[in-house]
Parts: sequence; C-alpha cells; structure tokens
Amino acid sequence: MSHVLPSPMATAAAPSSTEIPAPLIPLLSSLSSLIFTIEHLFNRIPGSPIIVRYIKSSYQDDPWRSLLEVLLLGFAIRTVLKGRTRGEGEGKNFIKLTEKEIDELVDDFNPVPLVDDPTPADSFTLDTVPTIYGPNGIKVKTSPNGKTLLNLTTPNWSGFIENEKMKDVAIDTLKKYGVGTCGPSGFYGTIDIHTKAEADIASFLGTEASIIYSQAFALVSSAIPAFAKRGDIIVADRGVNFGIHKGLQISRSNIKWYAHGDMKDLERVLQNVERERKRKGGKLTKKFIVAEGVFENDGMVLDLPKVIELKKKYKYRLILDECQSFGMMGAHGRGITEHFGVPASEVDMLLGSMANGVATGGGFCAGSQVVCSHQRINSSASVFSASLPAMLATCASAAIDMLKAQPTLMTSLQANILIFRQALAKLEPVMPDLTGTFSANTNTDSALMPPPPIPNKDAVISIPSHPNSGLIHIFLLNPPTTLEEEELLLQGVVDEVQNTSNILITRARRLRAQEVFEPEPSLKICISGAMSKKDVENAGKGLKAALIKICGSE
Repeated sequence: MSHVLPSPMATAAAPSSTEIPAPLIPLLSSLSSLIFTIEHLFNRIPGSPIIVRYIKSSYQDDPWRSLLEVLLLGFAIRTVLKGRTRGEGEGKNFIKLTEKEIDELVDDFNPVPLVDDPTPADSFTLDTVPTIYGPNGIKVKTSPNGKTLLNLTTPNWSGFIENEKMKDVAIDTLKKYGVGTCGPSGFYGTIDIHTKAEADIASFLGTEASIIYSQAFALVSSAIPAFAKRGDIIVADRGVNFGIHKGLQISRSNIKWYAHGDMKDLERVLQNVERERKRKGGKLTKKFIVAEGVFENDGMVLDLPKVIELKKKYKYRLILDECQSFGMMGAHGRGITEHFGVPASEVDMLLGSMANGVATGGGFCAGSQVVCSHQRINSSASVFSASLPAMLATCASAAIDMLKAQPTLMTSLQANILIFRQALAKLEPVMPDLTGTFSANTNTDSALMPPPPIPNKDAVISIPSHPNSGLIHIFLLNPPTTLEEEELLLQGVVDEVQNTSNILITRARRLRAQEVFEPEPSLKICISGAMSKKDVENAGKGLKAALIKICGSE
C-alpha cells in the first residue's frame, strides 16, 4: 500500500509519566489501540487509498467542510432508518378519547351533502330530457315501441350520423386499432391516424397545421388559457357560449365585453383599451378578440370581415370558435371563413367541433405551426386527457373527404333551411330588406343583427338566427314575466309538436346562475341536409301550428 494514514502514536511524542496522571495511561493506551485497529481495518477496504488521497487533497485546509459532510451523512442515515409514517396515538397534538366520547362525537356528526337538493326548475329540466331508444339519426324513437319521430335536436348538418361509408370506416378502424388509446397525446396516445386527421383538417381549411382534442368543450375551455394569462387583455362578445366563458375565467385575463354582434361597440371597446393603455403608460401585452362563427346561444353569424379589419387595425389576435359553423356554413362546409371568402390563415386560432360538424367526436384547433405546437405542451386538455379514439379520427378524415368531393351536401342543407324558415315566416316580425321591399327574416346580405322590424299583428316569435344557419333558435316575442313560466310555455310547444306532428325538438338547455350573461329561453332546432324536403316542410308546418296553439293565434 502506497499511502497509509500515520498513527497518532507515531507522529506525536509519547508523554512522560510525569506529564500524564497515572490513571489515564491505561485509557490512552486502549484508545490508541482502538484507533490503530480502525485504521488497519479501513486500509484493508478496497479503494481506501483513493479515499485517503481525496481527504488529504480536499480537506486539509477546510476542516469545517469535513464536519458539515459528516453531519449531513449522519442526518441521511437517520432519515433512512426512521419510520416513514407516524403511528396511531403519536404526536404532540394527539388527544386520546374514551370510547364514550368517540360514540358521542359520531352521534353528533352531521355531514354536509355533496350537492344541494334539486330546485323545481332542475327537476323540471331533468324530467323533460327525452331518451332515444335505438340508433341516433334522422328518425328516432323515444320509447321502445313508440312512434318514429323526425329528429330536429341533434346537430347532423350533412347526415353523416347514418352515412354508410362512415359506418364502414368506423368498423374497419375498430378491428385494427381497438376502442381507445388509453393515453394522452403527448405520452403514448398519438397514433398514425391522429396525425393524418390533423393534416386533413389543416389542408381542408387552408391553415399550416391543426391539433385535435378528444372533446370540443375541453378544447374551447383549454385552448384560450393556453395562450392568455393574467394581465393579458381579451375583448369578447357578450353572446359567446358557456365553454368560452369557462376558458376566459380560467385564463384570469382582463376581460372586456362588447355588445353581442355589434361591430361599432367592438371598435369602441378596442379604442377604450388602447386609450387606457396609453394613459397608464403600460407595457405592451398580449391582446385577443374572442367570438363565435355561428353563436351557439342564438344562431347569429359573426361579421367576420369587419372583425378581421378591426383586429389588424388595433393589432389583436383573433380566437374564433367555429364549433357550430364548421361543417355547416360555406360551399364545402369550411365555416364562416369560406362563407365570407376570408382565408382561414387570417384567423390566428380557429376552433372547431368534429362532433357537430362531421358527426364523429372531439374538436380541433387550426392555425400556424407555432400555435398548434404550443398547445401540445401547454393546453391542459391536450396534455392530460386521453387522445381521441382511433375510429373517430378516421371517420373525421372520411367526412372531410366527402365534404370536399360532394358540394351538394351543403346545397341540400341550405335548401332545407330555407324551406323550414319559410314555413315560420308569417309568425315573425316583418323585416325590411336592403332593396326597400319588405320580407320576413330572410335577409342574406347582412350577418349583423337584423334591422328594426315592421309591426306584424300575427307575429309571436323572433328568429335572430342567420338565414344560412342550420342552427335555429326561436324566441317568444311576448314572453311571460318569469323565466320559469317562459320555459314551461316553450316545453308546451315541444310536447305539442311531438304529440301531434311526430317531430322531436327541444328547448335550449341553460346552466342558470352559472353563466356570466343569462341567455333568454328559446327553442333550439337543428336542420339536416339529409332530411327529405317533404319532412322538413311538414316539420315547419307542425311547429307553426304548435306555436299558434300554445303561444298565440294567427
């Protein structure tokens, strides 16, 4: 051995008997022998010379460092050997109770219910939700052996729910890939058909990229806070849906509201924000405009060209929710970007629903490559939710192929919308068109709120939905004084049209007291291009008769 720790007895002169008391000599001799034994045993350990050299070179001028590391080593050993959990009855604050005291506490315990008892309005809503027996589609049954009803409650713009090609694609995918991925997209949930669906959506819309989500609601409420944070500014339409409200709330941004569908008020708000920023001398921050293509709460269409103009003028980014308009608006179902002839690349973030648009499931966000890549690691719904089942992704790709190849799908939808609205035209206030003549609510030249109506003594309803929208909301012109009475009246129309005309419609369901701006009660109608012209005409006549009977007289 090349290096051996010197013996303390060898390096120090041995004390004389006159310097050390006689009783301590045996003790010092035993201690010296113990140190020599420990040194000898240590030197027999393989690699001990390396440790000796390290100690000599590192600690000869810093003994405090050696002491600190010894203490840390001792603390680590104590932590490992100590029990990880405290035993029952241990701890300084533990109070030992007798059996009698425990029984008394148990008897006095009164747990708070997890949820409150349903209100009469909640019970009424739950009791009026229909159950469909058998497959969903254009014709359904609400009882096992009941009548067949024309389904105007399900978004099925092009009839893809019952499309045979879609069924074949779903079956083939199910056999090859199984039911689900059982994992988030960023871990082990992404498979080849997911990337293909994203490429198909981006190509269809004309954007650089897209990212798909397993649920459209989670997409809307997660994509917004992925980009907007505390201190950022969001200017939003007051009429946006509940999912957007949740996304705005989670973002904790500074929210500015503008009047629903009012572009003049939007510009006023943008001017106020800019004026306030300059007055305070604040630093530049991220700014967004948030709106819907076709508004879920009333069916109105956004004036997209004007919004694009304002966003460029005031340097905002646009988050556009097309969950209702994708697959419905435009010559090929690309949404309001195609309807207005605006390139989708002009929209910074375009959100869409594949459940509504192409009758599969999930949602997507289309935009630049940077926007989509950012969401893969910053959007909670993308990071933590299991990815879209494979068969829904392949069905989405198949539906997009059919939308591109068959423009008649949109033509049939628009024809059915016109037929249905014409049946209800006499029940609406008469609207002046742009030529100076008078017609019902069929002005196709404006996506804004319709002009003031001309009095019509027979009018009982108002339909603010855009004439090209397959989502139609019907509001009462002279509703009762309370929301509960209005909902009850509308449910009477739902029951009447189902019993007399075999038509299934529904009231728009709301989360009362949870929405920022309470939407008015309305009937919600979904038109499909796969319905026959005769069925749509009869549905319009049947609904008209029910409205006259329940809500007024012609």
